[in-house]
Amino acid sequence: MHRLPTAILLALLPSTLLAHSGHDQAPLSPQAETDWATRHMAEEHHISNFDPGAFFTLHDFDSSLAWTADEIRRMYGLDDESMKNVEEGKKAEVVRKTLENFDRDSDGMIERDEWLQGWRAGKRLEDFGLGPGHHGDDEYEYEIHHFEKFHDENTREEDLTHPEDIEHFRKHDEMEAAAERQEQLDRMPIVEQNIPQKFRRY
Repeated sequence: MHRLPTAILLALLPSTLLAHSGHDQAPLSPQAETDWATRHMAEEHHISNFDPGAFFTLHDFDSSLAWTADEIRRMYGLDDESMKNVEEGKKAEVVRKTLENFDRDSDGMIERDEWLQGWRAGKRLEDFGLGPGHHGDDEYEYEIHHFEKFHDENTREEDLTHPEDIEHFRKHDEMEAAAERQEQLDRMPIVEQNIPQKFRRY
């Protein structure tokens, strides 16, 4: 009934990525409470055993072997709906300080080698107090933060009665209704709502 949660697919990544990691890439330590990366991986991906090379690859969203400013924003979840009340200046600070910490050649990006060199030198991603970094779509966030905690693959649709379930499917219904309205408009030769009021005939 419910598709395989994305987090389960992500959990398959470590074995592949770790197999290609160098011996100089120490695993992320789950003991460091101030380590934002470890918290992010645990809360957002339900994964606790990642090395820094695998962490970089997972968040290299365009597979360019470099983190751009936009990717840093996405990794920290700065464009998520939950961050809408955070001032843009604070978001810019997150990007700026992250680049200052790892961007050795000051080209506005963090290359994979820069990230690994920084990690070996003891540098870590700073916790800016903005949460664990929600960067998945609504479907992913629902799966990782609710469905996997309170339901499983045997859950029936009629059992999805939690407020989070109701809100999730309400959004689905709204999206489907909007798609249907757009489809109806696309089939109309003339859309009356698009005609300025003064040109309409009654």
